[in-house]
Order: sequence, then structure tokens, then C-alpha cells
Amino acid sequence: MNMRDSSFWDSVDRIREADGRYAREAYGFVVGALGITVEALPAERRRDPLRRHLSGQELLDGVIALARSEFGHLAPAVFREWGIGSGADVGNIVFQLVECGQLSARPDDRMEDFLGGRDLIVALQENLDLGSPRA
Repeated sequence: MNMRDSSFWDSVDRIREADGRYAREAYGFVVGALGITVEALPAERRRDPLRRHLSGQELLDGVIALARSEFGHLAPAVFREWGIGSGADVGNIVFQLVECGQLSARPDDRMEDFLGGRDLIVALQENLDLGSPRA
């Protein structure tokens, strides 16, 4: 673990002391999804710091995609265990990390950016191929 990792997890622990709604792992997962989602952007967008910034809905799509990939049909159960049941929960995690300096936000970024999209738990389950044998 490098110093940056230590600083991140120390920040998460401080957040959770004040607000224990979300599991420790949820914070790492959201940041991991952020990184993977940014890396999946087209190269020209990644090179431009203004265009590289994700919207709340883009991050939610990345969280859903990573959760489905990592946890498959267990994704909704994992998210419920972590205390995440909606886009608003992901937004809360993001803004808690912004507040403690672990993530950055633009002045026009708002919690509302994480609202109004697909239902998170439903999206985690939609069209999920469980690899069942076909008759």
C-alpha cells in the first residue's frame, strides 16, 4: 500500500465515523468504477481535462457496468449489503469523497446529477446473462 492508498482509506474511515451508512468497500468500488469509466472514454476525450470529467449519470453507468461484471447476479445483494440502493447513494459517496479532498468536482456539479436516471438495483439485474444452460 502506498501513501496515497493509506490517505484514501484514512479519509474513508473518517467519513464513516461521522456517517456510517455505507460500507468501507463501497468507497473503493465507486473510485475504482470512476477510474475504469474514465479509461473507457475515447482517447480524445481523455486527453482533454474538461471533457474527461464524468457526469453523474456517466459515473452511475460505469458503476452499474463494473458491478455487473464483478458480481454478476449477486450485484444487487452486494450493493444492499454496502448500503447502496440508489443513484443518490452513489452521489453521496462521491460528494463525501470530494468534501475530504479525495475527489474533485466542478463548481456546477450537483447531487441532483445522480438522480433521475435508471433505478440502480433494477439496472444491476437487467438482462443479466447468468450463463444458464440452454435446453
